[in-house]
Amino acid sequence: MSMSELSRRSVIAGGLAAAAAGAAAGSARAAAGSSPAATAGETGWVTATIARMSLEEKVGQLFIQNVYGKDATTPDSRNVPLYGVASPAEVVQKYHLGGVIYFAWTDSVQNPDQIVGLSNGLQKAALTQSSKVRIPLQIATDQEQGVVTRIGPPATQFPGSMALGAGRSAADARTAAAITGRELLAMGVNTNFAPDCDVNVNPLNPVIGTRSFSSRAALAAELAAAQVAGYQRDGGVASSAKHFPGHGDTATDSHVAFPIITHTREQWESIDAPPFKAAINEQIDMIMTAHLSFPALDDSGNPATLSKPIMTGVLRGELGYEGVIVTDSLAMQGVRDLYGDAEVAVRALLAGVDQLLMTPAMDDAYAAVIAAVRGGRIPRSELDAKVRRVLGLKYRRGIVARPYADPAALSSVVGTPAHLASASSVTDRTTTLVKNDAKALPIAPAGKKVLVTGYGVSTTATLAAAMTAKGATVQTVQTGTSPTDTVVASAVAAAADKDVVVVTTMKAWDTSVTDTRGGQQKLVKALLATGKTVVVVAVRDPYDIAYFTSAPTYLATYSYSPVAIEAVARVITGDVAPTASLPVDIPVAGDPATVLYPFGHGLTY
Repeated sequence: MSMSELSRRSVIAGGLAAAAAGAAAGSARAAAGSSPAATAGETGWVTATIARMSLEEKVGQLFIQNVYGKDATTPDSRNVPLYGVASPAEVVQKYHLGGVIYFAWTDSVQNPDQIVGLSNGLQKAALTQSSKVRIPLQIATDQEQGVVTRIGPPATQFPGSMALGAGRSAADARTAAAITGRELLAMGVNTNFAPDCDVNVNPLNPVIGTRSFSSRAALAAELAAAQVAGYQRDGGVASSAKHFPGHGDTATDSHVAFPIITHTREQWESIDAPPFKAAINEQIDMIMTAHLSFPALDDSGNPATLSKPIMTGVLRGELGYEGVIVTDSLAMQGVRDLYGDAEVAVRALLAGVDQLLMTPAMDDAYAAVIAAVRGGRIPRSELDAKVRRVLGLKYRRGIVARPYADPAALSSVVGTPAHLASASSVTDRTTTLVKNDAKALPIAPAGKKVLVTGYGVSTTATLAAAMTAKGATVQTVQTGTSPTDTVVASAVAAAADKDVVVVTTMKAWDTSVTDTRGGQQKLVKALLATGKTVVVVAVRDPYDIAYFTSAPTYLATYSYSPVAIEAVARVITGDVAPTASLPVDIPVAGDPATVLYPFGHGLTY
């Protein structure tokens, strides 16, 4: 579904955003904030290092890959089909990798002790291989917080971007990034692919949603800048603004398809560009590309990742960005439709990209880039410029001076009582009370029978525990994301003898992928029909209320992480008064041009 009406409304309603964009454009071009001036130490180390590097080593610095295994030296058979060697350390040394990226599905992030052991082992592999140079790795992950959180407890969990947008506090956004960065660095993770700078003007966006701060460019820009400062200045990790030139107005997921953004050039400048300009002015270390077509910026049909007009013309030329450009994962379908994996790697570099993330064909891509340099397709001067940017980042961010993390320091940094208290305090300012028509909230749970039902095993359990601690008798009926009629009936039956029902929804609006049978909408409507006091809590996108508008009581948490659920429990019971306001418009279901609840709406008591 096209959201052009909504986008145009955002431009008009967000006049402040357009003003911010205009102000940022002038300062970004001057590049005072584009990239810090290199020190003599940085220039000397980078120049001397490049002079001693082989072609293969230079090309290796342009790749960041996932590796399987919970430690660096134990063989893991899953690496063999991808890399021809078994252990993570062997992968690093075979290709002289510039970096690695951690995921749960690669067994990289099981607990802080394991993470720091893996990180130090990989750094040792990079620094002890047979070579004239010693270059440490970027070790990266996507710890955006909220719905994209790679490292769970005991690491401190914060609300995600849209929750911070609801809280409207740049100080809170910076605090969340600073603590996240410090804890990552303590585990040996020196690069965080965050913040998300997309402006989510499309409520049907399947891939961004609550990863975005807001549907208003000015608010997204303010909080993005705060998080860059938090990650880099306070937390000490490299950060990456994503996904350039903007992934906020699509109903297509670039992981599985090829989105097309239909914004005009003027809409891009007023909606999509401001957060990236703000990040550049904060001297962002990296900017990540988007695998989508943006005809107003390049009408060739190429993905932005492979577009020289966008990467070199707009990002480098117009915005004055001088830092590292990294692709989004090259395993995503959005960049693989037009060319083979080896050619994609070469074309991305020719477009202006510096680093290639997660190619699914490492041998082919690595060989293709080397051949492109030897054959003159990629000039050696351009290769050296890319390597210089990568090495400069590693030097400035302290990775060269301090490649290893101290295992003995983990307990004094990761998940400390002070960090956890900060997370709770920040999260308490992010819950939005959208409706309280029947004045059902706050609830005094003591002595009441309460049903907690809806999405999420841990979500319902966390809510139930909070109610139980307040003296309620609680039953839980977890229904999942797409409950059957039988499951709905069981929840309704459980509500029969209850005083209060709390029901959680998770993307109940999405009946195309998340809930194909529309079961969550049926569940809420059936519970409302019982006549009981029903409190609806949207634990991801706030848009669900548009699909059951008769619900008299509705809260939005923007995340189902425990810290967010604990915070909404405090709001429900009156321990904390809700103070947040919607960071997006909630449109009428099926009518995106008509606003049901506007940006800025929020109740309290």
